[in-house]
Amino acid sequence: MHISSLPGNTGIGTLGKNAYKFVDFLKKAGQSYWQILPICPTSYGDSPYQAFSTFAGNPYFIDLDFLAEEGYLAESDFKKIKWSSENTDVDYGLLYKERHNLFSVLQKNFTKNKPPLYEDFCTENSFWLDDYALFMAVKDAHDGRAFGTWEEGIRKREKGAVEEWTSKCAQRIEYYKMLQFFFFSQWKSLKEYANRNGIKIIGDLPIYVAADSSDVWTSPKQFELDENFVPLEVAGCPPDAFTADGQLWGNPVYDWDYMKNDGYLWWKKRIEVSLKTYDILRIDHFRGFDSFYAIPYGEKTARVGAWKPGPGIDLFESLKKDLGDLPIIAEDLGYTTDSVRKLLKDTGFPGMKVLQFSFGPEEGNENLPSDFISNSVVYTGTHDNDTLKGWLRDASEFEKDNAMKFLGLSDENKIPKAMMEYAISSKPDTCILTMQDLIGLDSSARMNKPSTLGTNWRWRATEEQITDEIASFLYENSKKSGRLH
Repeated sequence: MHISSLPGNTGIGTLGKNAYKFVDFLKKAGQSYWQILPICPTSYGDSPYQAFSTFAGNPYFIDLDFLAEEGYLAESDFKKIKWSSENTDVDYGLLYKERHNLFSVLQKNFTKNKPPLYEDFCTENSFWLDDYALFMAVKDAHDGRAFGTWEEGIRKREKGAVEEWTSKCAQRIEYYKMLQFFFFSQWKSLKEYANRNGIKIIGDLPIYVAADSSDVWTSPKQFELDENFVPLEVAGCPPDAFTADGQLWGNPVYDWDYMKNDGYLWWKKRIEVSLKTYDILRIDHFRGFDSFYAIPYGEKTARVGAWKPGPGIDLFESLKKDLGDLPIIAEDLGYTTDSVRKLLKDTGFPGMKVLQFSFGPEEGNENLPSDFISNSVVYTGTHDNDTLKGWLRDASEFEKDNAMKFLGLSDENKIPKAMMEYAISSKPDTCILTMQDLIGLDSSARMNKPSTLGTNWRWRATEEQITDEIASFLYENSKKSGRLH
């Protein structure tokens, strides 16, 4: 259940009262974990996996009611805004326009009465915040254009240009620092509340960062770029049975040799900050650390590309040496090899099993329930899957028959609930269910359909859908399976 999907009446889920109510719901349901998607500020396409910074928080999640309670906004500033046509959907275009208009009002009030902890926050986070705020301010001054199109001096961060733009954009720089202050103040309070109530938050770390991000702009040597900071190669996945053209993600790939030579400092800082932000970290596309698929920049599809070696266990040994034990979940789904399996085993991280993949042909299927192990996390589906009802509608007769036989059913309509009950009772140490499936929603509530744009990341729940009945279902099944702590 991502933050954006929480109920509310300001266009998107926030870190406000409905987030605290969701923690209360999880506690009542006897749960231990709340898994979310990346919380970074999103760019074109609204994907949390393409962010302007790996360190920053998404300003959309700042709760407006809390700001009003603290005197930084008046309720009249935002209560009459029509944020979306319905509260079960995020209208990102409208949200972008209205939130930034509102945040301009916020800045005027903020400037008159800066919170006492603001300067401390800026100092403690200066290692990423200064660059991020400048990056966003300069981007605004260029009408949102990617930094690769900026004038050479600021594009290449020449000292004189940085000083000039820092002076010229001082007010806008503070605007972005202010938003990060309010985001992390609210995030810290919510996480502390969750932890006090026995709920740990599982965060999500994309393996790559966006090409147009403060991360690439400030640390270009960490990536495979030419002298103008244009990627030489970009990341993706080769064609498979599901996508004839493969997946062209467009993220610049890492210069792993450079990273190894500097002791993986960039990764250490990224993981260190992430583990302060969350309790547990799911790393997306784990197989990319073993080998990654690189596509020449400029290709229109992922058909042309090559597998190249990643850092392997060397990266994780270096991280553990400096950071200690790492509470990480490895997303090891999709095409895997013996070397990927060995890397997962050598790290000791739990991998992932997805029940929606369990009922197809057995040959090469690594999600068969008979192969589930304790040191793993079982999901009925992830944010990239359809809901269970949607999956059932589109499943082959072979898959439906297999599922009914395995689950001991005679009515295929009972498959979604039975799959959730089985997942809870299965061998993996941890089980994660999606809120859409617990509510019982169809494909209209799907969070993401990979390789598509325009309809993703939009689903939201209503307060009425998060019921005591669902809490009872989770509690009773968790108790029966011995998962209650």
